[in-house]
Amino acid sequence: MALKLKVLRWTIKDRELIRHRVATPMGDYQATIRAVANLVTHIETTLDDTGSIGIGTPGSLSPKTGLLRNSNSVCMNGKPVKQDLEKLLNREIRITNDANCFALSEATDGAAKDAEIVFGVIIGTGTGAGIVINGKVLNGANAIAGEWGHNPLPWPDKSELPGPQCYCGKHGCIETFLSGPGLSADYFAVSGEQKTAIEIVALATTDSQAEVCLRKYEDRMARGLAFIINVLDPDVIVLGGGMSNVSSLYTRIPQLWGKYVFSDVVNTRLVTPEYGDSSGVRGAAWLWN
Repeated sequence: MALKLKVLRWTIKDRELIRHRVATPMGDYQATIRAVANLVTHIETTLDDTGSIGIGTPGSLSPKTGLLRNSNSVCMNGKPVKQDLEKLLNREIRITNDANCFALSEATDGAAKDAEIVFGVIIGTGTGAGIVINGKVLNGANAIAGEWGHNPLPWPDKSELPGPQCYCGKHGCIETFLSGPGLSADYFAVSGEQKTAIEIVALATTDSQAEVCLRKYEDRMARGLAFIINVLDPDVIVLGGGMSNVSSLYTRIPQLWGKYVFSDVVNTRLVTPEYGDSSGVRGAAWLWN
Protein backbone atom coordinates (compact mmCIF):
# COMPACT_ATOMS: atom_id res chain seq x y z
CA MET A 1 0.00 0.00 0.00
CA ALA A 2 1.58 3.29 -1.10
CA LEU A 3 0.71 6.33 0.99
CA LYS A 4 1.73 9.85 0.09
CA LEU A 5 2.40 13.08 1.93
CA LYS A 6 1.41 16.08 -0.16
CA VAL A 7 1.93 19.80 0.31
CA LEU A 8 0.53 22.76 -1.65
CA ARG A 9 1.25 26.47 -1.32
CA TRP A 10 -1.52 28.95 -2.06
CA THR A 11 -1.68 32.71 -2.36
CA ILE A 12 -4.23 34.69 -0.43
CA LYS A 13 -6.29 34.80 -3.64
CA ASP A 14 -6.34 31.00 -3.76
CA ARG A 15 -3.92 30.59 -6.65
CA GLU A 16 -1.77 27.48 -6.45
CA LEU A 17 1.92 28.32 -6.55
CA ILE A 18 3.58 24.94 -6.10
CA ARG A 19 2.91 21.36 -5.04
CA HIS A 20 5.16 18.53 -3.96
CA ARG A 21 4.59 15.00 -2.68
CA VAL A 22 6.70 12.22 -1.20
CA ALA A 23 6.07 8.66 -0.03
CA THR A 24 4.98 8.31 3.59
CA PRO A 25 7.59 6.60 5.81
CA MET A 26 5.54 3.53 6.68
CA GLY A 27 5.16 2.69 10.36
CA ASP A 28 7.69 5.30 11.55
CA TYR A 29 6.27 8.22 13.53
CA GLN A 30 9.45 10.26 13.85
CA ALA A 31 10.30 9.85 10.18
CA THR A 32 6.77 10.90 9.22
CA ILE A 33 6.93 14.05 11.35
CA ARG A 34 10.32 14.94 9.87
CA ALA A 35 9.00 14.30 6.36
CA VAL A 36 6.11 16.73 6.91
CA ALA A 37 8.45 19.39 8.27
CA ASN A 38 10.84 18.84 5.36
CA LEU A 39 8.00 19.29 2.88
CA VAL A 40 7.14 22.65 4.38
CA THR A 41 10.80 23.70 4.40
CA HIS A 42 11.19 22.60 0.77
CA ILE A 43 8.20 24.67 -0.36
CA GLU A 44 9.20 27.76 1.57
CA THR A 45 12.82 27.56 0.44
CA THR A 46 11.78 27.11 -3.18
CA LEU A 47 9.44 30.10 -3.05
CA ASP A 48 11.61 32.15 -0.68
CA ASP A 49 8.52 32.83 1.42
CA THR A 50 6.78 31.62 4.56
CA GLY A 51 3.10 31.01 5.16
CA SER A 52 0.50 29.69 7.56
CA ILE A 53 0.33 25.90 7.88
CA GLY A 54 -2.81 23.79 7.84
CA ILE A 55 -2.64 20.00 8.04
CA GLY A 56 -5.17 17.28 7.32
CA THR A 57 -4.55 13.89 8.93
CA PRO A 58 -6.35 10.59 9.34
CA GLY A 59 -7.90 10.53 12.80
CA SER A 60 -8.25 13.56 15.06
CA LEU A 61 -6.71 15.25 18.08
CA SER A 62 -8.22 14.18 21.38
CA PRO A 63 -9.82 17.12 23.20
CA LYS A 64 -8.72 15.43 26.44
CA THR A 65 -5.02 14.77 25.75
CA GLY A 66 -4.19 16.68 22.57
CA LEU A 67 -2.74 13.47 21.15
CA LEU A 68 -3.74 11.99 17.80
CA ARG A 69 -6.19 9.08 17.96
CA ASN A 70 -8.25 6.96 15.55
CA SER A 71 -5.74 7.17 12.68
CA ASN A 72 -5.48 4.21 10.32
CA SER A 73 -1.78 5.14 10.14
CA VAL A 74 -1.55 3.50 13.54
CA CYS A 75 2.02 4.59 14.30
CA MET A 76 0.63 8.14 14.67
CA ASN A 77 -1.87 7.25 17.39
CA GLY A 78 -1.14 8.45 20.89
CA LYS A 79 1.50 10.88 19.62
CA PRO A 80 1.71 14.69 20.09
CA VAL A 81 1.60 15.39 16.35
CA LYS A 82 0.61 19.06 16.59
CA GLN A 83 3.11 19.85 19.34
CA ASP A 84 5.98 18.04 17.60
CA LEU A 85 5.34 19.77 14.28
CA GLU A 86 5.04 23.18 15.92
CA LYS A 87 8.38 22.58 17.62
CA LEU A 88 10.06 21.55 14.36
CA LEU A 89 8.54 24.39 12.35
CA ASN A 90 8.71 26.99 15.13
CA ARG A 91 5.19 28.32 14.57
CA GLU A 92 1.51 27.57 15.18
CA ILE A 93 -0.18 25.06 12.91
CA ARG A 94 -3.83 24.16 12.46
CA ILE A 95 -4.70 20.51 12.12
CA THR A 96 -7.89 18.52 11.63
CA ASN A 97 -9.15 15.29 10.13
CA ASP A 98 -8.37 14.90 6.43
CA ALA A 99 -12.03 14.25 5.59
CA ASN A 100 -12.95 17.52 7.31
CA CYS A 101 -10.42 19.25 5.04
CA PHE A 102 -11.88 17.54 1.98
CA ALA A 103 -15.43 18.55 2.90
CA LEU A 104 -14.37 22.13 3.66
CA SER A 105 -12.63 22.50 0.30
CA GLU A 106 -15.61 21.22 -1.67
CA ALA A 107 -18.11 23.25 0.38
CA THR A 108 -16.10 26.46 0.07
CA ASP A 109 -15.54 26.69 -3.67
CA GLY A 110 -15.96 23.18 -5.06
CA ALA A 111 -18.74 20.82 -6.06
CA ALA A 112 -20.89 21.74 -3.03
CA LYS A 113 -20.29 25.50 -3.09
CA ASP A 114 -23.10 27.45 -1.38
CA ALA A 115 -24.82 24.30 -0.04
CA GLU A 116 -26.01 24.63 3.56
CA ILE A 117 -25.15 21.11 4.73
CA VAL A 118 -22.34 19.13 3.07
CA PHE A 119 -21.22 15.59 3.85
CA GLY A 120 -17.80 14.92 2.34
CA VAL A 121 -16.83 11.25 2.09
CA ILE A 122 -13.33 9.82 1.68
CA ILE A 123 -13.38 6.27 0.30
CA GLY A 124 -9.89 5.03 -0.39
CA THR A 125 -7.59 2.92 1.77
CA GLY A 126 -9.93 3.89 4.62
CA THR A 127 -13.42 5.33 4.86
CA GLY A 128 -14.22 8.58 6.64
CA ALA A 129 -16.21 11.75 6.29
CA GLY A 130 -16.43 15.38 7.26
CA ILE A 131 -19.40 17.66 7.81
CA VAL A 132 -19.58 21.32 6.84
CA ILE A 133 -22.56 23.47 7.83
CA ASN A 134 -22.89 27.00 6.48
CA GLY A 135 -19.25 26.98 5.46
CA LYS A 136 -17.88 25.82 8.83
CA VAL A 137 -16.44 22.42 9.73
CA LEU A 138 -18.48 20.63 12.37
CA ASN A 139 -16.03 19.15 14.87
CA GLY A 140 -18.42 18.09 17.63
CA ALA A 141 -18.01 17.87 21.40
CA ASN A 142 -15.65 14.90 21.08
CA ALA A 143 -13.97 16.03 17.82
CA ILE A 144 -15.35 12.99 15.97
CA ALA A 145 -18.16 14.49 13.88
CA GLY A 146 -18.28 12.65 10.56
CA GLU A 147 -16.62 9.43 11.77
CA TRP A 148 -19.02 7.50 9.60
CA GLY A 149 -16.63 4.68 8.72
CA HIS A 150 -16.55 3.32 12.26
CA ASN A 151 -20.24 2.66 12.61
CA PRO A 152 -21.83 -0.69 11.69
CA LEU A 153 -23.00 -1.25 8.14
CA PRO A 154 -26.75 -0.44 8.22
CA TRP A 155 -29.41 -3.06 7.48
CA PRO A 156 -26.94 -5.98 7.18
CA ASP A 157 -27.99 -9.36 5.85
CA LYS A 158 -26.86 -12.59 7.51
CA SER A 159 -23.84 -12.96 5.23
CA GLU A 160 -22.54 -9.58 6.43
CA LEU A 161 -22.58 -10.49 10.11
CA PRO A 162 -20.53 -10.15 12.24
CA GLY A 163 -18.50 -8.54 9.46
CA PRO A 164 -14.74 -8.26 8.87
CA GLN A 165 -12.52 -7.22 11.75
CA CYS A 166 -11.54 -3.56 11.64
CA TYR A 167 -8.24 -2.10 12.83
CA CYS A 168 -10.27 -0.23 15.49
CA GLY A 169 -10.94 -3.59 17.17
CA LYS A 170 -14.59 -3.98 16.21
CA HIS A 171 -16.26 -6.06 13.50
CA GLY A 172 -18.48 -4.92 10.64
CA CYS A 173 -17.49 -1.26 10.46
CA ILE A 174 -18.59 0.52 7.29
CA GLU A 175 -14.90 1.02 6.48
CA THR A 176 -14.29 -2.72 6.24
CA PHE A 177 -16.91 -2.95 3.47
CA LEU A 178 -16.57 0.32 1.56
CA SER A 179 -12.83 1.02 1.53
CA GLY A 180 -10.82 -0.05 -1.51
CA PRO A 181 -9.25 -2.91 0.50
CA GLY A 182 -12.76 -3.91 1.57
CA LEU A 183 -13.84 -4.41 -2.05
CA SER A 184 -10.61 -6.30 -2.75
CA ALA A 185 -11.24 -8.62 0.20
CA ASP A 186 -14.79 -9.25 -0.98
CA TYR A 187 -13.57 -10.27 -4.43
CA PHE A 188 -10.80 -12.45 -3.00
CA ALA A 189 -13.35 -14.30 -0.88
CA VAL A 190 -15.34 -15.39 -3.96
CA SER A 191 -12.57 -15.75 -6.56
CA GLY A 192 -9.38 -16.55 -4.67
CA GLU A 193 -7.67 -13.84 -6.73
CA GLN A 194 -6.05 -10.73 -5.31
CA LYS A 195 -7.12 -7.64 -7.28
CA THR A 196 -7.16 -3.94 -6.50
CA ALA A 197 -10.52 -2.20 -6.22
CA ILE A 198 -9.99 -0.39 -9.52
CA GLU A 199 -9.09 -3.66 -11.26
CA ILE A 200 -12.30 -5.22 -9.92
CA VAL A 201 -14.36 -2.31 -11.24
CA ALA A 202 -12.76 -2.71 -14.67
CA LEU A 203 -13.39 -6.47 -14.60
CA ALA A 204 -17.07 -6.03 -13.74
CA THR A 205 -18.05 -5.72 -17.41
CA THR A 206 -16.68 -9.18 -18.28
CA ASP A 207 -16.29 -11.08 -14.99
CA SER A 208 -19.53 -12.13 -13.28
CA GLN A 209 -17.87 -12.45 -9.87
CA ALA A 210 -16.48 -8.92 -10.13
CA GLU A 211 -19.88 -7.63 -11.25
CA VAL A 212 -21.61 -9.24 -8.25
CA CYS A 213 -19.03 -7.70 -5.90
CA LEU A 214 -19.49 -4.26 -7.45
CA ARG A 215 -23.30 -4.47 -7.26
CA LYS A 216 -23.00 -5.52 -3.61
CA TYR A 217 -20.61 -2.62 -2.99
CA GLU A 218 -23.07 -0.15 -4.53
CA ASP A 219 -25.92 -1.40 -2.35
CA ARG A 220 -23.75 -1.16 0.76
CA MET A 221 -22.78 2.38 -0.15
CA ALA A 222 -26.45 3.23 -0.69
CA ARG A 223 -27.29 1.87 2.77
CA GLY A 224 -24.43 3.71 4.41
CA LEU A 225 -25.33 7.05 2.82
CA ALA A 226 -29.08 6.57 3.40
CA PHE A 227 -28.29 6.28 7.11
CA ILE A 228 -26.52 9.66 6.92
CA ILE A 229 -29.42 11.23 5.03
CA ASN A 230 -31.82 9.98 7.70
CA VAL A 231 -29.73 11.61 10.45
CA LEU A 232 -28.13 14.69 8.88
CA ASP A 233 -30.26 15.31 5.75
CA PRO A 234 -27.44 16.98 3.78
CA ASP A 235 -28.00 19.02 0.65
CA VAL A 236 -24.93 17.52 -1.04
CA ILE A 237 -22.78 14.44 -0.53
CA VAL A 238 -19.37 14.66 -2.21
CA LEU A 239 -17.31 11.53 -2.77
CA GLY A 240 -13.52 11.65 -2.59
CA GLY A 241 -10.68 9.14 -2.48
CA GLY A 242 -9.80 6.46 -5.00
CA MET A 243 -13.27 4.88 -5.11
CA SER A 244 -14.83 8.23 -6.00
CA ASN A 245 -13.52 7.66 -9.55
CA VAL A 246 -16.00 4.80 -10.06
CA SER A 247 -18.53 6.50 -12.33
CA SER A 248 -21.32 3.98 -11.76
CA LEU A 249 -21.66 5.07 -8.13
CA TYR A 250 -23.20 8.41 -9.10
CA THR A 251 -26.08 6.83 -10.99
CA ARG A 252 -26.56 3.56 -9.14
CA ILE A 253 -26.51 4.79 -5.55
CA PRO A 254 -29.25 7.44 -5.98
CA GLN A 255 -31.32 4.71 -7.65
CA LEU A 256 -30.83 2.47 -4.62
CA TRP A 257 -30.85 4.70 -1.56
CA GLY A 258 -34.53 5.67 -1.81
CA LYS A 259 -35.67 2.36 -0.33
CA TYR A 260 -33.57 3.04 2.79
CA VAL A 261 -34.24 6.78 3.27
CA PHE A 262 -37.16 7.60 5.59
CA SER A 263 -38.77 9.98 3.12
CA ASP A 264 -40.96 9.95 0.02
CA VAL A 265 -38.34 12.01 -1.83
CA VAL A 266 -34.53 12.27 -1.77
CA ASN A 267 -33.32 15.69 -2.90
CA THR A 268 -29.75 15.13 -1.66
CA ARG A 269 -27.27 15.32 -4.54
CA LEU A 270 -24.38 12.85 -4.87
CA VAL A 271 -21.54 14.54 -6.74
CA THR A 272 -17.94 14.13 -7.83
CA PRO A 273 -15.33 16.43 -6.23
CA GLU A 274 -14.31 19.58 -8.06
CA TYR A 275 -10.67 19.26 -7.02
CA GLY A 276 -10.13 15.50 -6.95
CA ASP A 277 -7.35 14.22 -4.73
CA SER A 278 -6.10 17.79 -4.16
CA SER A 279 -9.24 18.75 -2.27
CA GLY A 280 -8.04 17.53 1.13
CA VAL A 281 -4.83 19.52 1.05
CA ARG A 282 -6.73 22.56 -0.28
CA GLY A 283 -9.10 22.28 2.66
CA ALA A 284 -6.16 22.26 5.06
CA ALA A 285 -5.17 25.65 3.67
CA TRP A 286 -8.73 26.88 4.24
CA LEU A 287 -8.37 26.18 7.99
CA TRP A 288 -6.82 29.63 8.33
CA ASN A 289 -9.79 31.46 6.74
